[in-house]
Amino acid sequence: MNQYRGRFAPSPTGPLHFGSLVAAVGSFLEARSHGGQWLLRMEDLDTPREQPDAADTILRTLEACGLRWDGKVVYQSQRSDAYGAALARLQAHGLTYPCGCSRREIADSILAPDGALIYPGTCRNGLATGKTPRAARVRVGDTVIKFDDALQGRICQDLAAAAGDFVLLRADGLYAYQLAVVVDDAEQGITDVVRGADLLDSTPRQIYLQRLLGLPTPRYLHLPAAVNAAGEKLSKQTRAAPVDGRDPVPALAQVMRFLGQTPPPQLQRATLAEFWDWAYANWNSERIPQRHSLPLTCSL
Repeated sequence: MNQYRGRFAPSPTGPLHFGSLVAAVGSFLEARSHGGQWLLRMEDLDTPREQPDAADTILRTLEACGLRWDGKVVYQSQRSDAYGAALARLQAHGLTYPCGCSRREIADSILAPDGALIYPGTCRNGLATGKTPRAARVRVGDTVIKFDDALQGRICQDLAAAAGDFVLLRADGLYAYQLAVVVDDAEQGITDVVRGADLLDSTPRQIYLQRLLGLPTPRYLHLPAAVNAAGEKLSKQTRAAPVDGRDPVPALAQVMRFLGQTPPPQLQRATLAEFWDWAYANWNSERIPQRHSLPLTCSL
């Protein structure tokens, strides 16, 4: 945990938009301000949601914005063996169980803060007669996870109440995000995770898996998530506009204002090199608003 190693891990479900650019710039400047490395991981596990050529488009946009990463890009779609090995370790210690429930069968379950269904534990003590395994879940028991987020403060979550026994291997044979991100962060030696607060509720599950697998827990800083006027997170589903890689400085300056920094008005018309000279010299994470979300049109 000595040398700072951060990362940016977009999902290629569409082009890079403002919300993703906030996470990219915030994580990049935090890494560089600590003299650390900034790695890039493409979280392309969810193939049904992946958009053709989106990964390459994201890479080109990052380069056009002057965001240079260290080392090779890691693609989760190429790392199934590593996730399978981690799952096998948990299974060998009796920490997981097969689940035969369909989404329809648990549709009446309580919703978690992140919108996921809280699993009621139907298959925890064995599959019912006639049921076949569809997914693999990890047992959470009565675990309460507490951690200190560098921006959001003290976080405390009762896993059973907030998530229930969550999925590690999906019914479609794909490994779940929670398992993949834990394995990847550990293998890449990530010391600090800077990302949007829309993922804050997932962090206790990841810390829980880190402990079960004997892996280090990074430091976390969850940035305000950018939302539209209706309070919806900016995404492909909410028709967030892609970042214009031909003229990225206005968007980059807007990101800095969103993150509580105070770029001078003339920075809007600066060159890319001039923008980054200013950003390196003036970045201060203590100015980031301590909020879970902020509207894109907010004035900071």
